[in-house]
Amino acid sequence: MTLEFNATIAARNVKLDLTLDAGETLAIMGPNGAGKSSVVQMLAGLLKPDSGSAVLQGRALFSLSPGAQWLPPHERGLGVLAQDPLLFPHLNVLENVAFGPRSQGRGKADSRVSAAHWLQEVDASELATRLPSQLSGGQAQRVALARALATEPELLLLDEPMAALDVNSAPFLRSLLKRVLAGRSAIIVTHSVLDALLLADRIIVMDGGRIVESGPTAAVLAHPRSAFAASLAGLNVLQGVLEAGSLLMRDGRRVAGRLVSACAEAPQPAGGLEGMAAFAPSAVSVFLAPPQGSPRNCFKVSVGELEPQGEQIRVRAGALSADISPAAAAELGLQPGTEVYFVVKAAEVVLYPA
Repeated sequence: MTLEFNATIAARNVKLDLTLDAGETLAIMGPNGAGKSSVVQMLAGLLKPDSGSAVLQGRALFSLSPGAQWLPPHERGLGVLAQDPLLFPHLNVLENVAFGPRSQGRGKADSRVSAAHWLQEVDASELATRLPSQLSGGQAQRVALARALATEPELLLLDEPMAALDVNSAPFLRSLLKRVLAGRSAIIVTHSVLDALLLADRIIVMDGGRIVESGPTAAVLAHPRSAFAASLAGLNVLQGVLEAGSLLMRDGRRVAGRLVSACAEAPQPAGGLEGMAAFAPSAVSVFLAPPQGSPRNCFKVSVGELEPQGEQIRVRAGALSADISPAAAAELGLQPGTEVYFVVKAAEVVLYPA
């Protein structure tokens, strides 16, 4: 185990416990204010929790109960990459990257050799003599990554590293990160499902300062157990009780509906268990009146909002969404408040235990 970390911050309502295996990249995701960046700040030594501990490779970064131990940031052996590259404006690129090794006590010449190596690793050797003011956003972030790696950190912390980049720079840095993170222990805070899919071995989802979901990246996105993970995956997810190939949804003691699954490829969990049903918005058809033929999954809903979704229009109605063509939306005359019927193909519904 590379990292064992637990912490509580009462003022931010944060309480969590997580581990990281050697060579693993962990993505932390969640809505704004969930506590994601607090994790990075505590590990980096920039935010002190009320209680907890962090042990990296058998070495305590901090331990607040019992007693008190708190390593300053520069002694923690971590590399940090944030949204802002935070390069020293008076130093050229080579000297910026060499700053880390020099702060560790290495000689000037040795530090410059190390800096040149890492600039080559991030495809930025040609930038060595430039000042930060002469760099684009993407170039500056590559230099900041080289600076973080030049200290040979035991753990790399990345806090929304691509959030401030334009659409042309982000794919290049994402590809670069995929290469340099291979075999490294890293934690990346991100809102991007693409970052999680391409870079992370495992995801934790935070909400309200707590970890509400955790697991391998593909598993979390395929079978989300939280509203945020479901929104990331672009899926409708409903909760209830599994019963005879269907999900029985309740509103208190009242049965609020039954969602039937006929998905042959997915396992049908045993009945009587708390469970979930997932289906894509593209599996939902929208009608102004109940369709003929008594479809098994038909729900009367009220349109909440309409929003563009690629070449489709996403119709949101409470916890459910449907993707339809702009022509269909116009023909139905949809607007917020319109009462419609959502019909879901049983063959598209996947059931799984909660």
